[in-house]
Amino acid sequence: MLVENGAALRPRRTREERRAVTQALVRRWKRWVQPSLVRRLLLAQICVVALLWGLTVALFLYDSNSVPELVRYGKVYDLILSTAQNLADAPDRQQETLRTLDLTLLETSGDFGSTSDKAPIMQVWQEGVLIYNSNAGMPVMLNSAPGQVETIRVGDREWRARTMTSPLLDTRVMLAEPKIWRFNFTIENRSYYLLPLVISLPFLVFPAWLSVLLALRPWRQVTQETAARGPADLTPLSFEPKHKELRPLVRSINDLLRSVRDRAARERGLIADAANELRTPLDAMRVNVEALKEQTDDAGQRELMANLLRSNDRASRLVGQLQQLMRSDEIPQDALPTVLALDGLVQDRISLVEGLAGARGVVLDFSSEGATPVFGERESLISMISNLVENAIKYSPDGGTVTVRIAREGRSAVLRVTDQGPGIPPALRERVFDRFFRNPDQTQSGSGLGLAIVKSVLEQHKGRIELDVNPKGNGLQVTVWLPLSTA
Repeated sequence: MLVENGAALRPRRTREERRAVTQALVRRWKRWVQPSLVRRLLLAQICVVALLWGLTVALFLYDSNSVPELVRYGKVYDLILSTAQNLADAPDRQQETLRTLDLTLLETSGDFGSTSDKAPIMQVWQEGVLIYNSNAGMPVMLNSAPGQVETIRVGDREWRARTMTSPLLDTRVMLAEPKIWRFNFTIENRSYYLLPLVISLPFLVFPAWLSVLLALRPWRQVTQETAARGPADLTPLSFEPKHKELRPLVRSINDLLRSVRDRAARERGLIADAANELRTPLDAMRVNVEALKEQTDDAGQRELMANLLRSNDRASRLVGQLQQLMRSDEIPQDALPTVLALDGLVQDRISLVEGLAGARGVVLDFSSEGATPVFGERESLISMISNLVENAIKYSPDGGTVTVRIAREGRSAVLRVTDQGPGIPPALRERVFDRFFRNPDQTQSGSGLGLAIVKSVLEQHKGRIELDVNPKGNGLQVTVWLPLSTA
């Protein structure tokens, strides 16, 4: 049975492996096709080198075919004329030597046979008699102007020919090449120009890549400093490049950060001022309503005034949360390296909200695995803990239980707050951190700022938060990680 089960599972494991390999190949392909500035610069360098190399080859081809290599050099004619004249009294040796010269020209011109229609032609006259012809089937070709390269048409072919003469024994030598692209001949005769380019082109890729990588090092420094910043860090970049291409970019980034920081500071100041201004009339309203409630015995009026007091409490709580949010956004950087006991802060806050929990019969279950020192700013961490614990009490049913646990996991202090309330649907667990966002199905009153305050505090303290379902049943479990202090 185990063998059968193993056999049944083996194809599934094979499919999973194939799927993993396919996904890895897809990821690599996506990384490769993703636009890259390094690859763009590298390809630009290669294209420039290839273009120069192509233009050089085209120039050599044009030059070779405008005036063929074989017929342009006068020394070749001098050699053939001298040979024909010096061996005029020995016809056999003359023919043998001219044949050897002809074969030498064939070898330097390309891999052609003497009867090929692409092979060059050599014809030699002496005292008006044709004494040598490279190709017996080729008719006599005569230039109209000795010493000039001319185009001669023989049948359906065109030849580039040149004839040189000598008055001694009335000797004439005609060399002709077919009018075709002689690429092989050009490469072989221009190899001292072309071969270095052909050989060095593959080896230019790595030096070009290395040079581009080194040239972009200041760019990477700017990228690394920007990536290492938190979302609330709007101070100018400390890296000041000396390169004229990068300096305007860094200056523009710093100007943008400065304008965003100033605008955010103005908005926070406006909200903080509005919250402070609202607190005074709210407190005055509460005092007056409580006084009116004590002076009347009418049940209906007392109920209306009780509703006014509840509305006043909600408005006061909203103002308080706005002030907490502004404080959490304005944590001074020099206040962060303060060692605080997270377990002590949580225990103090729980003792303060026991009255709120007892009014609804909610049981607070707190435990800690030991001392958990963290770096932080006291007031913002207290605000975070208060929002988590008060939310758990608020959304738990009457007679429910709120569990608060503190533990250590690696280099992090972990705070878990679990309630038995309605929880948060998975689709909304990211949006609930937005300011003033509330679950549309939530019946409890609120402002939608509690979790936004928590998220803001954690961003300042380089912590993180996760929302999940209560593992023991209905409800929400909030887990917070904060870096442990090593001091």
